[in-house]
Amino acid sequence: MRLLLDTNAFLWWASDDQHLGATASDAIQGADIVRISLVSLWEIAIKISVGKLQADIPALLTGAERAGAILLPVTPGHCARLARLPVHHRDPFDRMLIAQAMEEQAALVTSDRQLAAYGAPIVRCG
Repeated sequence: MRLLLDTNAFLWWASDDQHLGATASDAIQGADIVRISLVSLWEIAIKISVGKLQADIPALLTGAERAGAILLPVTPGHCARLARLPVHHRDPFDRMLIAQAMEEQAALVTSDRQLAAYGAPIVRCG
């Protein structure tokens, strides 16, 4: 199974937070591939800069890499998929993450119930 962690799932996984939940945690542990999008790092950086989040991006990356996660860049294919998506969700980060998950044929690990409207495989947090 291929997984892409949304930003909250990544933060919860990195900090061993109970919000991740047993289902998502088990899926991550059993996955063939776990990806972290650069989109999530961008979102984290913005939240740090506006004072909405305290996090250490280099430490997050080191922990993710040690756990075997793979960084996923944004590709032209992801952008093309995003352009074709209906607007079920207004958050640009979440829309790109769902486009990436669809393009990479990965399930998105998320707590955002609105993203199910896109029809992509979802693993629920919580």
